[in-house]
Amino acid sequence: MTAPSDPSPAERPLWTCPKCGHQFVTANMWHSCTTIALDDPFARTTPIVREAFDRYVELIARCGPVTVIAQKTRIVVMGRVRFAGAVVRRDRLVANFALTRRINDPRLRLQVYNDRWIAHRFEVRDPADLEIPELGE
Repeated sequence: MTAPSDPSPAERPLWTCPKCGHQFVTANMWHSCTTIALDDPFARTTPIVREAFDRYVELIARCGPVTVIAQKTRIVVMGRVRFAGAVVRRDRLVANFALTRRINDPRLRLQVYNDRWIAHRFEVRDPADLEIPELGE
């Protein structure tokens, strides 16, 4: 008889912060317990910024179920991990997402985190700014 093996990292249950209810892949991970209403960051923006954000989340959700968490200085988008998000400015979003592959588009600023993750950052002023052909692949 074989002993049951530990679940893979992708199968392990997420740790839930007892204070704020946010979930993480690692127990006791440092984080801000702050959560605000999603509408709050958009209170002083132009309506098109909110439209762009909603479209951004819609595109991200094509990958699978996501949770959107608004915080004091940013909005994070989480699947199993927090892999995307945005900082809301009055007339634009500074959007970001992390992938295991590089997308080559002149609008994207890249930052390599390690041998696995590459951060992609870009500004979004209008939903049309989200038309990045390689993202659809």
